[in-house]
Amino acid sequence: MQVNPHLSFKGDCEAAFKFYEQRLGGKIQFLLTYGASPAAKDVSPEWRDKIIHATLQLGDSILAGVDTPPSHYQDPRGISLTLETKDPAEAERAFAALAEGGEVQMALQETFWAARFGMLTDRFGIPWMVNCGKAAQQQSA
Repeated sequence: MQVNPHLSFKGDCEAAFKFYEQRLGGKIQFLLTYGASPAAKDVSPEWRDKIIHATLQLGDSILAGVDTPPSHYQDPRGISLTLETKDPAEAERAFAALAEGGEVQMALQETFWAARFGMLTDRFGIPWMVNCGKAAQQQSA
């Protein structure tokens, strides 16, 4: 069993997935517009170029997404995507890329559990945490 996040966008899913592909080194696997789908007859002409389903391969994970019609869209609440890396330099690079045009809630920094950890909301309204854990340490009882 695997859990894969499915993100809703306000009409900029394609731009978001191309941004993630370029900045995070993923690969778009699938990108289908409403207009090219069986739902074409049920959507307004201005919505036909929006994305009904997209998938992005990112390492061993799949990120899925959709442009949600305005009447059904809700901002993400109570969740964050966590980007996990073992390389502090990679954490710095990914955090800077995701923060571009977004809003940083916690700057990338060393914490008691991580060599680097930071939180942000990207330019598409998606909340992220970037984590680069420290080497395992012996804990005293």
